[in-house]
Amino acid sequence: MADNKNGREAQAQNEERRQRKRAIAEELERADEPEPPVDPAELAYFETELESLEFPATAADVVAAVGDREIESADGTYTVADLLPDAEVESFESPAEVRTRVQRPTVAGAMKRVVEAADEHQSASFGASQHDGYERTFRELRAIDADDDDEGIRVVADWIIERIHEKETLPGSRDVRRQAAKFCRSNGYSVRNDEWLGI
Repeated sequence: MADNKNGREAQAQNEERRQRKRAIAEELERADEPEPPVDPAELAYFETELESLEFPATAADVVAAVGDREIESADGTYTVADLLPDAEVESFESPAEVRTRVQRPTVAGAMKRVVEAADEHQSASFGASQHDGYERTFRELRAIDADDDDEGIRVVADWIIERIHEKETLPGSRDVRRQAAKFCRSNGYSVRNDEWLGI
C-alpha cells in the first residue's frame, strides 16, 4: 500500500475492520461462558455512576472516583478498588468496559494483581493482545474450576507475578496458557488441544 493519504486511510479502515471482527469473535466465544456472578441490574446501576468520568479513563481515575463503591456477587461483596488496579498503565474506553471487568470479580482481582506488579517494574509493560490473552486465560480457568474456589486463577496469577519480580518482564501469553494447562492437567481437569488452554 502506498504511503500517502489514501494509503494511510485504507490502512486505518482495515485496522478498524479487523478490530470489529475480533470484538465479534470474542463475543461469540463468551456466549459459551458461564453467567457472571454479579447481578446485571446492579452492574447497570454501577455503569450509570461512571458517567461522571471522562472516558477514556485510567484504572486509577476509576478507583479515585468510585473505588469505595461495593459490588455484590454470588461469591461475596467487593469494592471497585478490590477489582481494579490503582495504576495509570491500564485504561478503559467506556463505562461498559469497566462493567465488563468487574462482572467477574475473581478474574478482575487476578488482573489487578498482575497489572499492579507490572506497574512496579517499568520494564514489564503490557501490549493489548497480551493483556487480553491473560484475561481470557483467567476466564477459562474460572470456567474449568469454578467449584474449587478458583485455585487455578490464584496459582497462575502468583506464577505471573513471580516471573515479573524475577525477570522484570511479563511472560508471554502463550507461556501463561501453558502454565494454566499444566495446572489443569495436574489437578485432573481435561484440556483438549482445540481449546484455548490446550497448548
